[in-house]
Amino acid sequence: MLVRIGNVLNAEQVAHVRGVLEKSDWADGKVTAGPLAQKAKNNLQVPETSPAARALGEIILAALGKSDLFNSAALSAHISPPQFNRYDVGMTYGNHIDNALRLSGKRMRTDLSATLFITDPKEYDGGELVVLDTYGFHAVKLAPGDMILYSASSKHRVQPVTRGSRWASFFWIQSMIRDESARNMLFEMDGAIQSLAKKNADAEEILTLTGVYHNLFRRWSEP
Repeated sequence: MLVRIGNVLNAEQVAHVRGVLEKSDWADGKVTAGPLAQKAKNNLQVPETSPAARALGEIILAALGKSDLFNSAALSAHISPPQFNRYDVGMTYGNHIDNALRLSGKRMRTDLSATLFITDPKEYDGGELVVLDTYGFHAVKLAPGDMILYSASSKHRVQPVTRGSRWASFFWIQSMIRDESARNMLFEMDGAIQSLAKKNADAEEILTLTGVYHNLFRRWSEP
């Protein structure tokens, strides 16, 4: 799964986030990486205990709650507090796979990873998020306020920044549907139901498909 979710934050919210981050203290990003990832990681992060980071994270979480696309794709049970990173010239994060568990704060399984872009792509060169899935490598570099959602089990990296500075928010989601293939099928089915409903909202077949969707959800979901 690789899902682009546009306009999670609007322009006013992006400007607010940037203004707060400009006044924030940044620390070495290695402090939140495991022993192996530390060797590949070279970036800066706002400490996750920072009150500013917590306040900005609440803005993002509230916005996600209003996103039909996010809710359909993630079927989230828990979302980790959003964190914020920065890649200046020469900084990068080599190939890695995210840890299966988040142990700080609420203990949770990481099924999905999310990156929400804050700086405009015109402000920096390099810095693409590169994700490897079954269809190959995908380089992602989105407009400010847009987000990419992808499997936390995917190998991925951040390309070196060669000009400017790349700022983003990142976090993880534990889904109610643990199995990735089942989650993808529900996402595709939900999209098909919504598309059919726009064409013929009263069709009996839509009611049947909706029933199948919810029955599969009951069968596959976890507490």
